[in-house]
Amino acid sequence: MTQVSMTVNGKAVSGEVEGRTLLSGFLRDSLNLTGTHVGCDTSQCGACVVHVDGQAVKACTMLAGEAEGADVTTIEGMANADGSLSVIQQAFQDHHGLQCGFCTPGMVMSAAALLQENPNPSETEIRAYLEGNICRCTGYHNIVKAIMAAAGQDISTIAAE
Repeated sequence: MTQVSMTVNGKAVSGEVEGRTLLSGFLRDSLNLTGTHVGCDTSQCGACVVHVDGQAVKACTMLAGEAEGADVTTIEGMANADGSLSVIQQAFQDHHGLQCGFCTPGMVMSAAALLQENPNPSETEIRAYLEGNICRCTGYHNIVKAIMAAAGQDISTIAAE
């Protein structure tokens, strides 16, 4: 067993993990932050995306020990300080960017990373950025609308699917 310490959603945390413990497992099982979903364990679906030191990372492919000393943000850390939804989360709600909700945490985290890198992405850039996130329900149209709305863009330009 190895001791790991990191900052998660602004709070210092630590715990004992086996060397093979994935970051997703540490977050879900040790910290009870179950918003980080695990859909595939193979880095295919993107439901487990979190931010590690400001970078979008699939938590099912990173060992918890690799996050030693890191600043980790999960979907639970995306809300505003008063508990209200962040701009991105609100846009997903307002523009029906979710259905079953399983992929939503990873989509929101990926969207936040995209908007950090590119505050004004085109529809094509959004779709390309989300290639590592699978949604089996929405067809992505409303997810793209939500991300464009969160960026303050005119969503009337998106062609209906």
